[in-house]
Amino acid sequence: MTDFTMNTDADGVAVITWDTIGKSMNVMSQQGFADLDALVDQALADEAVKGIVITSGKEGSFAGGMDLNIIAKMRDDSDDPAQGIFDGVMAMHAVLRKIERAGMDPKTLKGGKPIAAALPGTALGIGLEIPLACHRIFAADNAKAKIGLPEIMVGIFPGAGGTTRISRKLGAMAASPLLLQGKMNDPKGAMRAGVIDEVVPADELLSAAKAWVLQAKDADIVKPWDQKGYKMPGGAPYHPAGFMTFVGASAMVNGNTMGVYPAAKALLSAVYEGAMVPFDTALKIEARWFTNVLLNPSSSAMIRSLFINKEALEKGANRPDVADQKVKQVGIIGAGMMGAGIALVSAMAGIKVVLIDAKQEAADKGKSYTADYMDKGIARKKATAEKKEQVLSLINATTDYAALKDCDLIVEAVFEDMSVKAEVTKKVQAVTGPDCIFATNTSTLPITELAEAANDADKFIGIHFFSPVDKMNLVEIIRGKATGDVAVAKALDFVRQIRKTPIVVNDARFFYANRCIIPYINEGIRMVAEGVEPALIENAAKLVGMPLGPLQLVDETSIDLGVKIAKATKLAMGDAYPDGAVDEVLFAMADQGRMGRKSASGFYAYDDKGKRTGLWDQLAVQYPVADEQPDLTTVQHRLLFAQVLEAVRALEDGVLTDIREGDVGAILGWGFAPWSGGPFSWLDIIGAPYAADQCDQLTEKFGDRFACPALLREMADKGQSFYERFGPKADKAA
Repeated sequence: MTDFTMNTDADGVAVITWDTIGKSMNVMSQQGFADLDALVDQALADEAVKGIVITSGKEGSFAGGMDLNIIAKMRDDSDDPAQGIFDGVMAMHAVLRKIERAGMDPKTLKGGKPIAAALPGTALGIGLEIPLACHRIFAADNAKAKIGLPEIMVGIFPGAGGTTRISRKLGAMAASPLLLQGKMNDPKGAMRAGVIDEVVPADELLSAAKAWVLQAKDADIVKPWDQKGYKMPGGAPYHPAGFMTFVGASAMVNGNTMGVYPAAKALLSAVYEGAMVPFDTALKIEARWFTNVLLNPSSSAMIRSLFINKEALEKGANRPDVADQKVKQVGIIGAGMMGAGIALVSAMAGIKVVLIDAKQEAADKGKSYTADYMDKGIARKKATAEKKEQVLSLINATTDYAALKDCDLIVEAVFEDMSVKAEVTKKVQAVTGPDCIFATNTSTLPITELAEAANDADKFIGIHFFSPVDKMNLVEIIRGKATGDVAVAKALDFVRQIRKTPIVVNDARFFYANRCIIPYINEGIRMVAEGVEPALIENAAKLVGMPLGPLQLVDETSIDLGVKIAKATKLAMGDAYPDGAVDEVLFAMADQGRMGRKSASGFYAYDDKGKRTGLWDQLAVQYPVADEQPDLTTVQHRLLFAQVLEAVRALEDGVLTDIREGDVGAILGWGFAPWSGGPFSWLDIIGAPYAADQCDQLTEKFGDRFACPALLREMADKGQSFYERFGPKADKAA
């Protein structure tokens, strides 16, 4: 059996159907390309075939993209990885160019066979690059479908002709959101953008495509860039208008990426250089830049973390081997911002929700969060009034704990206080069944201690949602000392239902995410106290790929929360508490009422509307800037090593059991330099020996918090990398 099949109807239209075996959505493989190539050859050579329609056998979708293992195979099967990738990519170009030229005479551009793409739904990556090589693209009127080129989101760019074709079809300016932002549209939006040609009712998709194929003339199947006198929409690089576009695009790319994402720069280079040469030469340029990106360790790390590892975790890579634990009804205790957000994503996933709060007014307000969210969706035409009614009908907002009796999962999201949570736990378990799993949403409180209030610690687990719940994709699941496999499986299955990415960690102070975030914030504040220019601290962070500098981050999360965490940590650690210098600054800010964004005053200043206007001008007065400032790299190393060393210690301590979770969790949880692939990927990029040496230098200058962990020292001595030693392939080898 093959992924592609072909049937020719009585009118002479050959329909090539893509239906990847064993997959819910089509994914292109190396064999798939060979099969498609062979069928196109067969159809073009058959005189009885008047034209071709390429479609999908999957209901509601055309294709989800490329199997990235193809790229790895191209690289690994050759003695020269660069040549192997380049040759493999050029072979893909040859197949798509064959579709595009469709057997026409290269001089007269006549005699070709019309080829249309018929998309039942979602078409992403190679799933759009194939249609772009066809002569006309039809899409079913499917509001749920997504059409686009999202490769930039995982550290690469469209490398099978998509970059060259979409920029020549739309012009650099119009193509930039699709290429540089990975913007995806529904079919009507894609047609408005000029990406596809027609949107038709789903039941008319094939007939419309066939009808066009049968009436298409020679001129209808010649692409603009193959016609004499073609000019790029909006102007080529040295056209006055085009010049301004490319100058602006270059500035925008560097402004958005801070120069640390190689794919964006390579993509822009491919478009810029390709626009000045004939189309087939432009494809070679695209292939060369694509090869360059694929051989960059940053892109390899991003692909591994944001595509391969993320997908593996979402599919249950670390799920215990127990029966399906799909959640039928969830009880959420606490209808504040966090509880309301959890209720929203649960109801959106079709799960029945009981939303409990002490007062009916508060419970209703929590439910109204979903109503407001749906209203925004309706205004943007992303939802309907019927969908809103359906989602709201799943949420029962009440004060009555008895309503929880049929719940199979409880998510408690009340105030971060041990005694309050203990009281709620007992109150809930007085009405729930013996098999109900109890999950506490907490960012800092120890799960093992919280479980002492439960009837059965085996069925007690931590679930740490990040705020705002509807926007943040990571969920940190915390296994207490007595937490059983069924509870872990229930939490993982719930997270999968609400379409988020889970990591599972063992119980310890601050778990994993906050364990790494707090040292980052503290290092930034510590440098303020030392007299380092605040702007240098913030910009150093952004220039190394952090989405927020540490001072902005503490403003966003609130300074009073930082004070509360510091006090609790000092109480627990006693004389071993290491952050007294940080507290001097943090507590002083709080004493002045500067609590961050929530009070419109913190390390940053804000206007009357709460918009950040810049660093607080009195910060340098209270903490005078030193005459001699550290170099940029030193500041960046302090900020990065503060985080990654905690990640290594979490692995050493058994809090983390899978480095994939460490990398994916860091990027999705607090935005750790996505270009690096995460803390462990970054350490692999710079190498354990270099990392250990930097630890020694930082320790000598700034203290024992930068002391090299024993595991990292051992790996440096042995010349090991984290993914060689702890990655999935290492497990298989063992």
